[in-house]
Amino acid sequence: MGSIVAENRKSLMLFSGRGFPELAEEIGQVLGVAPTPADSYEFANGEIFVRFKDSVRGSDAFVVQSMTEGVNRWVMETLIMIDALKRGSAKRITVVLPFYPYARQDKKHRGREPISARLVADLLKTAGANRILTVDLHTAQIQGFFDGPVDHLFAMDILAEHVEKKYAGRPLTVVAPDSGRVRVAERWTDRLGGCPLAFIHKTRDPLKPNQVVANRVVGEVEGRVCLIVDDMIDTGGTITKASDILWEEGAADVIVASTHALLSDPATERLKNSRISELVVTNTLPLPPEKRLDKITVLSIAPLLARAIREVFDDGSVTTLFGGLS
Repeated sequence: MGSIVAENRKSLMLFSGRGFPELAEEIGQVLGVAPTPADSYEFANGEIFVRFKDSVRGSDAFVVQSMTEGVNRWVMETLIMIDALKRGSAKRITVVLPFYPYARQDKKHRGREPISARLVADLLKTAGANRILTVDLHTAQIQGFFDGPVDHLFAMDILAEHVEKKYAGRPLTVVAPDSGRVRVAERWTDRLGGCPLAFIHKTRDPLKPNQVVANRVVGEVEGRVCLIVDDMIDTGGTITKASDILWEEGAADVIVASTHALLSDPATERLKNSRISELVVTNTLPLPPEKRLDKITVLSIAPLLARAIREVFDDGSVTTLFGGLS
């Protein structure tokens, strides 16, 4: 006999960063596998150490990390986790990033600026990641920054189901908060049965980040429930200014659906004082108690992530989860 034949076995192992371990636990509950225990801590000078307590050799490893506040710390921890898995002989490493960091820096607006979204992809690849699984990228072109497969998931169905149930029977208009979100808003109108589309024409000072000037609304909004759709809510300036102009144009109600709730200060205060009646988000990022307003509804992204992880592990099709949408 000139060879040894081994049974071709696959093992799915789940690994959680410290950014939002509750989400990884929830994903594990859906999959039926607990996150692998690890020793993770900082040395006195801030350097991060990670060691997994179980063998990872030959495993199909899925690293779940939510890039929440203190994003640079969690990016570095993710890279170290990937390196530990690579050196531990994991067979394939998939990085599950519910929120992709630095996604807004996806192109150069002026000279001498970085394209940080590309840099993050390069860092992940260099560390040893074979695949990325993420939710609602700021722009789809970021998929091309990573030299390997990128599974781009969409939270629209999760958010839309809630909106359909709660606002059934009321006239609805989908509103893009700026011209860059019009394509996303068009997908929403299709998903909600062909309701009207409107968008906010706005200007932004490139020298002043997070400051927006909303000019006017284009589309049918008078007497209708206006649903503003966006990929992320950071300081809340865009959606609160958009809601003000929608009310001025005669909207009957203003609600917001967004995948990523960053809610950096002063977002909570702005939302509390705004005329937005409901903000529907997912738990791609943790929402601390002090930011949980009564008007904020949080839906779980864990079942979607778990289904996608299972498809990747089984060499199935992630695209079929969205009816071919990519």
